[in-house]
Amino acid sequence: MEVKVRKAHNLPWACSRACGAGWGLRPKVVHWLYVTIVWLTISFAFLVWWPGCKTASAKKKQSKVQRLACLGITGAICTTPTGAMEVLVGLPLLDLVIQGESRSEAHRLSSLGRWSYLHPQQGHSCILTQLQKSDPIFNMGVDVMKPVFNLEPKYRDTMLTKRGMDQRPQDSSCG
Repeated sequence: MEVKVRKAHNLPWACSRACGAGWGLRPKVVHWLYVTIVWLTISFAFLVWWPGCKTASAKKKQSKVQRLACLGITGAICTTPTGAMEVLVGLPLLDLVIQGESRSEAHRLSSLGRWSYLHPQQGHSCILTQLQKSDPIFNMGVDVMKPVFNLEPKYRDTMLTKRGMDQRPQDSSCG
């Protein structure tokens, strides 16, 4: 978790010369960069480490990353409260985003039959159990087709030699 937060914390600094309070990238572009790059960096492999997002220290680290992005988007002074900037910009809390993405992914894997219930009340498996308890609609089947790959060729190659080409009947309509 700390490695992901450190990487996400360094990404806005990599673009810091491109934006400032009165010059540089437009707020819309900074918002787009944050959502597309930083969120993806933080949420990579989220299904594995999402239980760690619930701790107070993890939420504080995620808040620091989001605060940097909000300061870059709004151009506000550094004493502006993080919650106020998040509301102005329209950014949800990162732990809620990660939890929502992990619930969605767990449901998708379960519907494809690729979810393992080794310990349904512990660790990573409990997110699907919580999801199914919270809303019974998640216990229903979904209309999903599993991909099937048929790698057998539907054609046959025929290699003719010069003698074989000479013996082939000629088409008389061509000429």
